[in-house]
Amino acid sequence: MSDNAPVTTATTGTAAPYDAVVLAGGAARRLGGADKPGVRVGGRALLDRVLAACAGARTTIVVAAPRPTARPVRWAREEPFGGGPVAALEAGLRLTTAEFAVVLSADLPFLEQSAVRRLLAALRDTGADGALLTDAEGRDQPLVAAYRTAPLRRELAALAAEHGGLTGLPLRRLTGALHLARVPDPLASFDCDTWDDIADARARIREHGHVLDEWISAVKDELGIDLDVDTGVLLDLARDAAHGVARPAAPLTTFLVGYAAAQGKGGPEAVAEASRKAAALALRWAAEHKGAEGAAGDQGKGGGTSAPDAG
Repeated sequence: MSDNAPVTTATTGTAAPYDAVVLAGGAARRLGGADKPGVRVGGRALLDRVLAACAGARTTIVVAAPRPTARPVRWAREEPFGGGPVAALEAGLRLTTAEFAVVLSADLPFLEQSAVRRLLAALRDTGADGALLTDAEGRDQPLVAAYRTAPLRRELAALAAEHGGLTGLPLRRLTGALHLARVPDPLASFDCDTWDDIADARARIREHGHVLDEWISAVKDELGIDLDVDTGVLLDLARDAAHGVARPAAPLTTFLVGYAAAQGKGGPEAVAEASRKAAALALRWAAEHKGAEGAAGDQGKGGGTSAPDAG
């Protein structure tokens, strides 16, 4: 079924099981042939950032030469290598089994799991063959999308039969035959084609209001931690320890909270319980210190035991 009219949706909901196909084998000519998936933005490789966004996939296939990644993936290659996005998509799709497939390029620094969930919700709720993000100018981004695998395979097979293969075919030849829903998202659809785009992404990540979340995500990836905790609770604890005890107590206390949580159940609940106990201790410590200062002041005013008469 072919229908290119925009179908805008803002629906959300529980995502259906899906597989992910990440295309990471392009030539990056506008970056001078640099290894674009390995370029770091906010301390993380672009590919690792995309893999974090589709962490909910049952299976993630990366179409490219194998490399170290922060998350486990399966690898695929189009034949011949460098055959373009349609051929790469078909190679990755061969390894999927879910009804839905999220298809992503490897150069999306601001893509998050919430955007993937919105795409899957739009796909489910509209009954379309696919749901894709549109950028700030309203342009379709077919490599930031979720598709039903059955119509995708059908159209890929039709194209291969018509052209004697898929090498070199543009994506519009594939998406033009599909009924698509559009989900506007200028930030999540931002991709890095040039070094100016890379510089822009790095600058945005350091903007106030984003840098802390980006840093926490980068640290979790670097340490291999997949744990969602209430950072507000930890920041409040650090503040109480710094004000009620001493400034160096803040980082040391949060470290000990993490260690205690790991010794216990190790989940968000364990972190919250350890934080609660440490925060209560910091408040008691501060109260005792305030009480001691008050007692010393009373003694200085004659309210305490008199010193012996020296005269």
